[in-house]
This record gives sequence, C-alpha cells and structure tokens, in this order.
Amino acid sequence: MVTASKSVVVRVAVPVPLRKLFDYLWSFERQPEPGTRVRVPFGRRSLVGVVVDIGGSGDDVKLKAVTEILDVEPVFDETLFALLKWSSSYYHHPLGEVMASALPVALRASTGLRPAGGERWRITPAGLVTDADSLSRAPARQKIFNGLHEAGEAGLSRLDLKSVVSAWTKPVAALVEQGLVERFESDFLDHTPFDAEPGPELIDDQLGAIETICDRLGDFSAMLLHGVTGSGKTEVYIGAITRVLERGEQALVLVPEIALTPQLVDRLRSRLGVQVAVLHSGLNDTTRHRMWFAARSGEAQVVLGTRSAIYTPLARPGLIVIDEEHDGSYKQQDGYRYHARDVAVMRARMSKIPIVLGSATPSLESFENCERSRFTRIDLPRRVGSAGLPSVHLIDLSRMPTDQGLSPPLVKAIENRLKRGEQSLIFLNRRGFAPVLICGGCRWQATCERCDSRMTHHRSMGRLRCHHCGVITDVPTNCPACEADALVNVGEGTQRVEEFLQERFDQARIVRLDRDAARGPQALNEALDRIRSGDANIIVGTQMVAKGHDFPGLTLVGIVNADQGLYSIDFRAPEFLLQQIMQVTGRAGRADAPGEVLVQTAHPQDPAFVALASHDYDSFIRLQRGERKAAGFPPFSHLALLRCDSLKTDEPMDFLGWAHQAARQCLDAAKEDAATDYTPANVDLMDPVPSPMQRRAGRHRAQLLVRARERSDLHRFLMDWIYRIEANTRTRRIRWSVDVDPLDLY
Repeated sequence: MVTASKSVVVRVAVPVPLRKLFDYLWSFERQPEPGTRVRVPFGRRSLVGVVVDIGGSGDDVKLKAVTEILDVEPVFDETLFALLKWSSSYYHHPLGEVMASALPVALRASTGLRPAGGERWRITPAGLVTDADSLSRAPARQKIFNGLHEAGEAGLSRLDLKSVVSAWTKPVAALVEQGLVERFESDFLDHTPFDAEPGPELIDDQLGAIETICDRLGDFSAMLLHGVTGSGKTEVYIGAITRVLERGEQALVLVPEIALTPQLVDRLRSRLGVQVAVLHSGLNDTTRHRMWFAARSGEAQVVLGTRSAIYTPLARPGLIVIDEEHDGSYKQQDGYRYHARDVAVMRARMSKIPIVLGSATPSLESFENCERSRFTRIDLPRRVGSAGLPSVHLIDLSRMPTDQGLSPPLVKAIENRLKRGEQSLIFLNRRGFAPVLICGGCRWQATCERCDSRMTHHRSMGRLRCHHCGVITDVPTNCPACEADALVNVGEGTQRVEEFLQERFDQARIVRLDRDAARGPQALNEALDRIRSGDANIIVGTQMVAKGHDFPGLTLVGIVNADQGLYSIDFRAPEFLLQQIMQVTGRAGRADAPGEVLVQTAHPQDPAFVALASHDYDSFIRLQRGERKAAGFPPFSHLALLRCDSLKTDEPMDFLGWAHQAARQCLDAAKEDAATDYTPANVDLMDPVPSPMQRRAGRHRAQLLVRARERSDLHRFLMDWIYRIEANTRTRRIRWSVDVDPLDLY
C-alpha cells in the first residue's frame, strides 16, 4: 500500500465481473484523462484498465498506485466513451468488462495504440539496377531480394518476408546496409488506386430511398429500409455511402454473419473504389488490431463488421448501416449480453448521424418504432430488373407420404430443375444424418450424458455428437440397454437428405452447406463459389444459406422441416419462423428465370404459412403485434432474465428462490418510499423455473423472468435488485447473469 499525500485519485474500470470502479493514486506529472488505458495492481495480478473519472484528493487514504500509463491520448473518443458507459448501465454489466470487449485483444494488454507491423521493405533505386546473381553467395539475401523485386513499390511486410525466408531479419538488415533495400512506414490498408465499377441502373424506389437517407446526413435519424428479397437494398446502401464519402466521412456497415462479409467486401470495394476495413471474430489478433486502428485513424473510409464492430472507433462518422436488422445474431448470448442493433441506434443518436436498418422481414420491435414515428419507414416493394417474387406452394404433409423427408412433388421439382440446368436449394435447419438414434426393441435413445438432449448421428464421421455441448462419442454397434441389434435412425438431417438425393440423382453435383461441411471461412467461400459458378446444381443447407446470398441460377427452394418452429413455447417463435423461411424463399428466382418455393407442412392453415404464400409480411406482423399487445409481451413491455447454473442439482432453484424473495423486498421497500423514482406496481415477477434444457454441459440451470410495463421502471428495479444479489455471499458459489431484452427465453 501507498499512503497518499495530496495525490490525485482516479477511478478505473478494471475487466473483472464486479459492477464497480476502483480507486488508485495518480502519481504522474501528466494530468489524468478519462478514456486512457493504465496498468494497475489488482490483488496479486496486474491488469489493464481504463480511467473513467478523477476522484479528487487522496490525502490520508491508503490506496495502491497506477503503475503505468499506456496511452498518450484516450483510447476512446468522447462519444464512444459515453456509449460504453451507457451500454454498461443499460445492460447492467460491469463497465470494465464492457470496455475490454470494445478493444482488440492486443490492446487489452500493454500493446501500444498503434499496431506493430506497419513497416514494410522495398527495393531502392540502386537495387533496381543490381543483378540478383551478384548475391548468389548469400542464398537467403538473394531469395529475399528477388521477392522484393517482384513486389515492386508496394514492398513486403514482416509476414510477407517470413513467408519468403523464415529467418529473414539478418538478411534484410544486410541488404539495407548495402543500400539495396529500404524500410518505410505504410498504412494498414492497400491504397493502390483503382477505378470504381459502374453499378446497375436503379429503379425509382431505390433512387427515392437514397435521397431520403441522404437528406438526413449530418443529423440523427433512424430509418427502416423494408425491401422484399431481391429489391436492391445493397445498392441503396452503396448509393448513400457514396454521398457519405463525398462529404469526407466514414460509414460503418454491420452484417449478422461472417459468411456474408467476403461478398459484401468485394461489392463495396469494387463499387465505391475504396478499400474496406473488415472486423469480425475470424480475424487473428494482429489483423483485427490493424483494421481497428485504420478505422480509428480515419484511414478506412468504410468499415464492415459483425456484431462486435459496433464499438469500432471512427474518426469521422457519417452513417451506420445494419443489414438484416431482424437477425438474432446481433444479440450476444453469453457474457456481456448486448444487442448490436440497439447499441447502434444509440451510437447514431449520440454521434448525430443517421442509421439505416435494412431487412425484408423487419423485427416487430423496429416495425413498432415505425408505428410510433420513432423510425422513418422506407419501402422497396418490388424486385429489381425482370425478376418477380417466387411463387409459393404449400405441400400438406398430413395427406402425403415422404421419402427421407422429401415429398414426391418436391423430388419431381428437383428433377425438372436438373433437366433445365437450374439450381435447387433444399433447406432444413438440422445438421447431421439423423437427430435421434433409437433402439427398435426397448426404445432406448442415444442421449448426451452432460445435457438433457439427444445425440445427433453424424454418419460421415461415424460418431454421435451433442449439438449443445459438443461432446462426441462412438456409435454403439448394439443397444447399450438390451444389447439388441436393432438401432435405427429417426428423423432427417442435412447429411441424410444429401445422401438420399445423391442416390436418387446420381449425376447431380451436390453441395452441403452447414457448420459441419463448411468449417472455417475458406471452406465456406469455396462452397459458395461452386454455387455461384453453377458447378453445383443442388444445395442442401441450414440457416447458413437463409440470408444475404445471391445465387443467380437458383430457381427452386424446398423447405423440408417447416413446422419445427411451430412447436416452440417462445412467444417470438412464429415471428422467427416466418423471418427465416421468407429469407430462404428469397433466394429463388433472383435473375431472369422465375422462382418457385415448395413448403412442406402439416399445418398449411397456420397464419405464418398463409402470409408466406401471399408474400404478405405486413399482415402477419400486424397480427403478431395484436397478440403481443394483448399478452403484454415486447415491444409492449420490457423483459430481463436472471439466469443461473451450478454443478449441484438443487442449487440453481434454491438461489433463485432467495433472489425472488430479495426482489419482493426491493419492490416492497420502493412502495413504502415516497421518494422512489419508479412505480413498483409496474414490475411483474415470474416464479423461478428450471430451464427447458435443465442440464447443459454438466451444469444444472434455472431462470427467473421479470417484466415491466415501462423501461425506466425495469432499470430502476434492476439496479436495486442486482445490488442486493451481489451483496449476498451465496453468489460466490453459483454462476449467474442478467440478460436485459433477452431474445432466447428458453
């Protein structure tokens, strides 16, 4: 400990799961600035935190001292700093962890703000007239010299040189000393000039949408771009971003999946004539740090990323675009459980810039914001070019048998497409060969020992796999219960459908797109290239193919397990079901040939399928709106979910029983306090219940739902409740979290 003597005290956000700031002495001559990274002692560890506030004098107070200042300037600008504090408050998550999540991994340690590796090496004028054969007695130098000669003015980076000669430093140093090579600093993006490609001729709907967006540049405005699949929403984004770049500002574009980034990067780059900084979880730490810095410095004019990119710093923000705004991937489901779409709207408001939320199937929350005039709605009701919306036919499975999950009309339709040289997409949201392995004798089923779930048979790998915890086991030869040789696969997965189609159409070129077949970006891109080039004529896929992809040769979409979402107890299930299926159907008939969609269902009269057949999303979402309003569910109320799990069977329910009593005490105290700033009667507590999957990955789980009619009432209650929970010693024995605006209730 250090005894302060007229020292300044700073409050630091440290990346630990505690909802508080920590005081430290500031003994440096330089004045502390909020947003600056510092290294501080924390228990027996040394951690990197962020200065949040200056707390005044530390006279006669025993405090530890800040040990190191890591930045010469704040790592977060004023607006982003305020956004992070708002996010921490809104989602009731520790500020230190929120700020750490907004930094590249490299900056969560003592790394400097500017990434290493900006330096490059190139041939000098003297080197250009030097014969490489003169270096033949030094093979490593000669090899590097030749590599640099081929690279030209752009030169080579450290990684490039290492790929030429693993031990490259000494040979390069010798070449520099000889005057044949020079070191120079480079930006982190390739700025080799190239011409932007002209785009297609836009229709009036698109031109009007662009003008509406551009009229709002320079001030906050939230706009919902509701365009049917194939209506050219991306061209609207590009048109608006072009104006933003002309103003000398930057655009931030978010997409829900990594799979959508490569094609969108190519399209933005070629059409805008600028390099695009890409940020997603598939990047290594070094590359992510460089892209982050390129955005922060203003070098990157366009930044494209997935969920976490919403916290990327921008030097000159001008526009935010959220593509497929309805997609659940924007909600973080563990740790810091934020929703990138909602954070993006707040960021746009704080930055005084417009935000565009695009979707063919908008979320009910965004739809309601339009109804209440919080968002401006922009419609694109028609597909561009000669393409029309696909015809949709419902196949009633209650009156028709199937073979491996496929009905005769669907098999016949695939056969017709093969004869015409067109592509078919068979969609089912279930990986593996079969979801259930069962004994025909004693009815034993293969279940996961760590989860309350069945194991899925992956016949291609010859194993059973749990899709919840990832555990893999061998497929038994005989029934483990009765030892009978009577094990059978029940249900259909992508592997089983692929195998059936390959047997039925032996000349077909089939591509399967699921997380088993497309492991990693490279495998995924190769599969997508095969589809776009026409090399594949049947695609069997899960939700990976449901959104954003443009396959010109695809004219048939078959939905195999359409009813899966009808049996959920989640109040959002009908909305999610129709969104997913409409996104899949939108892949058909996007070029000149008309598209057709065959939906296999045992419930053809369900409102979701009726809306699908008529392409009437608005009527369906209005029906859902009425049901939600009557039931008091979001967006007509606001939810928070307290989750907990433990290795002990009874501990989660015991903990939530106590937490429920603590919540009642908070509400009773608020009722008696005349000065309280919220209405306790507006807060409803549900009873604690075991999670629908009570055991997952060996841990027993339970949950408690809170509902409030007003958002402010919910947050004031949560502040009091979480304070009581954290103060109780039993929280040290159990893992718990609070999820504000949860998407996954079950």
